[in-house]
Amino acid sequence: MYDLDTRKQALALVAQGFSQNSVSKQTGISRAAIRSWLQRIEPLGHDRGADCPRCSSTPKLPDDPGAYSYLLGLYLGDGCISSGKRGVYSLRIACADAWPGLIDACVDAVQRARPANKVCRVQRQGCQYVTSSSKHWPCFLPQHGPGRKHNRTITLEPWQQQIVDAHPWEFIRGLIHSDGCRVINWTTRLIRGERKRYEYPRYFFTNKSDDIRKLFGDTLTAVGVEWTHCTRAGKEYNISVARRASVALMDAHVGPKY
Repeated sequence: MYDLDTRKQALALVAQGFSQNSVSKQTGISRAAIRSWLQRIEPLGHDRGADCPRCSSTPKLPDDPGAYSYLLGLYLGDGCISSGKRGVYSLRIACADAWPGLIDACVDAVQRARPANKVCRVQRQGCQYVTSSSKHWPCFLPQHGPGRKHNRTITLEPWQQQIVDAHPWEFIRGLIHSDGCRVINWTTRLIRGERKRYEYPRYFFTNKSDDIRKLFGDTLTAVGVEWTHCTRAGKEYNISVARRASVALMDAHVGPKY
C-alpha cells in the first residue's frame, strides 16, 4: 500500500511527461500500481494508506473528536479489529437489524474517523457488520489486542481520555448503543391499602469486562448520573441507572435505541 503523498508524487511525474517506467525507477513504485492509478476515474479516492493523525511525526487528535468518542464506545462494546494481508486491519462492529438508526449512526462515525476509507455493511442473520479496512485502526483504537476484551486489560490512552472528557455523552451513547438498553421496569406498591402496579424507565449496561464497566461508570459520574452495580451469580455484571433525575438526564442525551 502507498500513502496519499506517494501517489500524488507519482501521478505528478507522469503528468510532467515522464514514462511509467521512468517514474517506477525514480520512485520504486511498481509500474502496475502506477498504471492502475492512471486507469481509475478517481485514482486518489478511498485510500487505506491515507495520512493518519495518530502516527504522524506530530500526533494529533482525530479530526472529529465527537464522532470518535461515539465510535470508541461502540468499539468497546461490540467491535473488533482483525489483521489481514499487507498490514491492513479490518474494523468490524456488529449492529442488530432491529436498530436501523443505530446502524446509520455507526456508519457515519466510522466514516468520520477515516474519511478516506470505504465503509461497508455486511448482512448476517439478525445483524449487520459495519466494516472498514485501514492500516491505521490500531492507531485509532489501541485497545486492540489478542483475545477477548474481558480477558485483558482495557485502559484509555491519555489522548483518548482527553476526548472522552470533552465529549462524555457521545462515549456514553456509544456504549449504550452497543451493550446497553433502556427498559421499562415495574413493581407494586401499597397505596391507601390497595396494591397498585408502578412502572418506571431504567437504563442497563452489561459487559463482562471490569475495565469497560469502570470506564462507563466513571464517565456517568463525571456528567452527574447516579448509578449502581447489579450482580449476576454474585459477580458484578450490570450497571443500572434508575433514579428519576438520572434517567431524565440519560433520556435528554442518549435515549432508547432506534
